[in-house]
Formats: sequence, C-alpha cells, structure tokens
Amino acid sequence: MISENEYAPFYSGYIKPIIANGKYIVENLKDYQQEFDGVLRKVDKDKFNYSYKPNKWTIKEVIQHLIDAERVFAYRALCFARNEGVDLPGFNQDEYVLNSFAKERDYYFLLNEMATLRVSTAQMYLSFTEEALLRKGKASGNILSVRAIGYLLSGHQRHHLNVLRKYYL
Repeated sequence: MISENEYAPFYSGYIKPIIANGKYIVENLKDYQQEFDGVLRKVDKDKFNYSYKPNKWTIKEVIQHLIDAERVFAYRALCFARNEGVDLPGFNQDEYVLNSFAKERDYYFLLNEMATLRVSTAQMYLSFTEEALLRKGKASGNILSVRAIGYLLSGHQRHHLNVLRKYYL
C-alpha cells in the first residue's frame, strides 16, 4: 500500500482512485491508456478543436497537456529513481499548452504520440527496482515518490478522460 507521505495532498484525488483498484503501476498505465485511446479514436475529427466554453482547452489541447505532463512527471520519476538529489522546478501547464500549437496539429498524431509516450513510461517503470520505486524527491516544492508518480500518471489521464466525457463527448 502506498503511504500518504509519498505525495502532497493535492495529488490524492489522482492517486487514491488508482491505488484502490489494486493493480500494479504498469498495469494501470497500460489500462488507462488503452481506455483513453479507445474513447478518443471514436470521436469525430471535427470535434477535436472544440472547447466547451471560452478559455477552456480544446480536446487537442487536453491531449497535448497529457503528453507534456507525462514527460515532465516521467522525468521527475527518473531523477528521483536515480537519486539525483535536486529540487526540480514546476511547470506552467497553461503556458505549455499555449505554446504547443496543439490546435494546429493532426489529432491522430497527438493520439499516437500519447500512446507511444505511455509505452515508454511503462517500460521505464518496469526497469525500476522496488528500492527505486520508494525513493522520493521534491518537485514544485512537493515531495513525491517514484511510485506515487506512477499512480499519478494514470490518475491524471483518468481525470482528463472524465472531463472529456462530461463536457466534450
């Protein structure tokens, strides 16, 4: 069982529902990516630039955000697993999306990039020892364990899929 001292309270809404299913990190990473991809590949291509209200991201921008966040958090997991020992900076998700030009990208390329990235993240997690999974570091001023990041990634994707289902699909 993962301990609450492995992550900041802010992340509990992402992590707790994932650990509750009892599956291992890599199994969750694969399952949630498969569900995400299965849902979004059925969406009409004309809806990918849709935003349900002003100043909200489009579907393409949500996918790009997931890609960016996956890269940032996977890097954090790698740094912590390797005992880098430095506090890592945060990232401004809105600036990342704004400067990604996601609206101009082909939606299938975005979906393929997310799928490929998730396979890479799962492979990285398969390489970590139990000792490495328990290592902690600090990012954005918050303590996170490598293990917590693994669950967080699935929970983050789950959260955005739920938002997409509620407001976009």
